Amino acid sequence: MNIASLDLNLLRVFDALMVERSVTRAGERIGLSQPAVSAALNRLRHLVGDQLFVREGNAMVPTPRALALGIAVREALDRIDQVFSDHSTFDPSIARRTFRLLGSDYFSTMLMPDLSRRVLAEAPNVLLQFLDGGPRAMPHVLSEGTIDLTLAPPVDIPEWAAFQFLFKSRLVVAAKKGQPDLAKAGIKAGEAVPLDLFCSLPQVICSTDGGLSTAIDSALHARGRKRRIVLTMPHFHALALAVAGGHVMGSMPSQFAAITAESLGLDLFELPVGGDELDMGMYWHRRYDGDGAHRWLREKVRTVLEA
Repeated sequence: MNIASLDLNLLRVFDALMVERSVTRAGERIGLSQPAVSAALNRLRHLVGDQLFVREGNAMVPTPRALALGIAVREALDRIDQVFSDHSTFDPSIARRTFRLLGSDYFSTMLMPDLSRRVLAEAPNVLLQFLDGGPRAMPHVLSEGTIDLTLAPPVDIPEWAAFQFLFKSRLVVAAKKGQPDLAKAGIKAGEAVPLDLFCSLPQVICSTDGGLSTAIDSALHARGRKRRIVLTMPHFHALALAVAGGHVMGSMPSQFAAITAESLGLDLFELPVGGDELDMGMYWHRRYDGDGAHRWLREKVRTVLEA
């Protein structure tokens, strides 16, 4: 490829298509019309000698060549942006941009209602998007630049990722008020469920990928015990609704449980094992350490979740 014929704007179009997987949304992201994005893509295809994106239904699916170029192009644009722009300051009152966050419904429930209220008051033209996803997706989406911030429990992170502690959380057991087996055993809300009873009662767990082993199960295994899992759900809210049905009990983060227990008619109990506190926090790519807009977003998130 002749680098002299490469227009920097073509790289911006390519990067937007990698993020959005749509000609229309890519144009909206960088302020170009759909025909202009299509024309730029055709120029890129000619320069690179590859289709780069192939239409599959309503989506533009990147080819292996595009996937190989994606991270390098994103990093190159970041470097150019840092050279020619001053991102150390940020004026939310006039800013027009989108922030994308990733995490479970645990975090979206705790964070987004208050965060959106605060952001709207200061930055009326900023769009917040919270996407559903677990810690396993974090390195990929942060590296690609498709996500600005992820919220998760402790995970191993690459050296290019940054972490900020937000709060401690632990798991508690939820059951429908007056659950017969717990009532018969004389277990009151706030007390620990005895190990034998805990293992015998049918339970629902939160599992985004259908896996049946959690920190609780590891703690049980260390004691030579196993609980009775009869249902998995991908979200904690769905888990709580199942528990409210009365046929299962389930474990959920204490802060989430406090928000949902009263409205769903749930009692909360202590776990017999696996109830240790965990450090919850936010993760981001270090290339945004000095970015004023990103610092502003992180401060808003911290203020809400540390409250």
